[in-house]
Parts: sequence; structure tokens; C-alpha cells
Amino acid sequence: MRVGITFMRMTMAPRAPRLLLPDGWVLEHGVHLSVADYRYLQDRVGRSCCWWMRQAASDEMLARVLAQRGTAIGLLRECSVVRGFYELDRRDPEDVNLCYFGLFPQAIGRGVGRAFLDGVLREAWRGRTRQVRVNTSTADHPRARQLYQQAGFRPVRQVEEMWSVPDRLGLDIPQHLRV
Repeated sequence: MRVGITFMRMTMAPRAPRLLLPDGWVLEHGVHLSVADYRYLQDRVGRSCCWWMRQAASDEMLARVLAQRGTAIGLLRECSVVRGFYELDRRDPEDVNLCYFGLFPQAIGRGVGRAFLDGVLREAWRGRTRQVRVNTSTADHPRARQLYQQAGFRPVRQVEEMWSVPDRLGLDIPQHLRV
């Protein structure tokens, strides 16, 4: 598949008042997951966006990522039901990368995405953070780039890449991305 990737950077913490999640929704930080639970989250959020790299990784590699100092994972819950997740790479506490962020399909369009991202960014800016980075691609949700820009991210560079997605993952490559 052929994807356009936009690398984005945010150099100031959110200054606007905190956006609140609707009643019954909560953001849980510092979650510890098994490899199987992590794969489940990656699949639920990323299947429609062809998130394949972590799905193609070995259990051993994912276990190392999950155990790595600086990996921070959080869950978005509606009551007790998981509706989304995020992953931050905080190995460099001054330069935080928002590796993964997304909602389960049944949570999209319910008015929680912006508040979810706001809560994640406030967590990312905790401590000595000087910048937060994220990248988005043409495989992501069509409103992803706009959401990141509304939150304060600015594009810094764009590239085009060819991805060879393993057939064994069973992902449905959207027609506009097929080569």
C-alpha cells in the first residue's frame, strides 16, 4: 500500500481549559497490559486504519515494548467498557511521542475524541516535556490530521512510503491506498 505520512509537532502544552469527557467516560493512565490485551487494542482501534506494524511483531518484541521504561499506555472507558487507547513513548522525557491514539469503531462520532486527545496531551506534557510528536497517515481516520491540528500540533514534514502489509494479518487495504 502507498501512504502519505505527516509528521507533526506540538511545542506548547495545552493552554485552554481542560476538555471534559461526557458523564460515564473516564481516561485511565498508567495501564499495564499483557501482549494479548495489547494486540486486542491494536486490532480494535487500528484494523480499519491498517495499523499493521505492531500486529506483525513477535510476542517477544511486543513484551519488550510493553516492559520498556518510558512506555505509557492509557485506556478510554465508557463506564467500565474500553472504548479507546493511547500509547506514549516517554523514553526521552523532554521529547514525547504519541505512538498510538484511537477510538474503537463504536465510539467514533460520539463526541469524545477531542476530549480524549486533550486528556492524553495533558498527560504527555506532565513533567519536563518540551515537545510532543505524532504522525498520521492517509490510512488513518480521515479526520485524524484535523483533530491533531485543532489540539495544537503543526505539520513539520511529509513523506510517501510503500508498506508491504503481511497477508496473514487479514487486513482489508482500502482501495485508495492500493498500489
